[in-house]
Amino acid sequence: MLRGNGRQILFESDRDRMKLLEYLDKSLSESNVELLAWCLMDNHFHLLISDPDFELSSFVKRIATGYAVYHNRKEGHVGHVFQSRFRSEAIECDGHLLEVLRYIHNNPEEAGLCRAEEYPWSSYQEYLGCPMRTNTELFLDMLGGAEGFRAFCADKRVRYPQDILGRELTSEQLIEFAQGVLETDNVSFVKSLRRKDRDPLLRKLWNAGLSVRQIERATGVGRNTVMRALS
Repeated sequence: MLRGNGRQILFESDRDRMKLLEYLDKSLSESNVELLAWCLMDNHFHLLISDPDFELSSFVKRIATGYAVYHNRKEGHVGHVFQSRFRSEAIECDGHLLEVLRYIHNNPEEAGLCRAEEYPWSSYQEYLGCPMRTNTELFLDMLGGAEGFRAFCADKRVRYPQDILGRELTSEQLIEFAQGVLETDNVSFVKSLRRKDRDPLLRKLWNAGLSVRQIERATGVGRNTVMRALS
């Protein structure tokens, strides 16, 4: 997250927002960073990225330097445009990853601007079927497609079960959790059921907070089958 210096407004117009996106796209093209989500607010912006080569500092610096030069030239100002260094946080489990995805896209709604899906300056619409700069495959796979993404963002509850230390559930914990939800001692029976009996149980696991990938791991039911049940 990068904020305007003294919380000053960064984007006075759509032209300003487009200019920031130009520098974002340029920095993406010059690095091995992968963009997973983004949102531009009036005085700050959020990026969720995959950074396998540890390029975060140089990646953000290119964006910030380019936009600062543009902003100061346009406004006739000198000095800092952004408030100190960017703020970053490493994400180490699926639960945290998904909550950050939802937080970023719900920022405009939480700020009282409009519904998240109506806001034009985030990656929300890319997740509904028009990806431009964002790699949407990971989350659409985890959430069961565009409608799963939409439902997840609209559901303000913390959905994804984690242990008390905040780590992703181990296989044993996952199976134990699924067994508790389905009230059974052997959750693998689900994959032997007919579709009309199986799909309600898969949806029950989803509603209890498991991701598509976790349901697949716990039950042995293939990912495509799980996604069809949820859709």
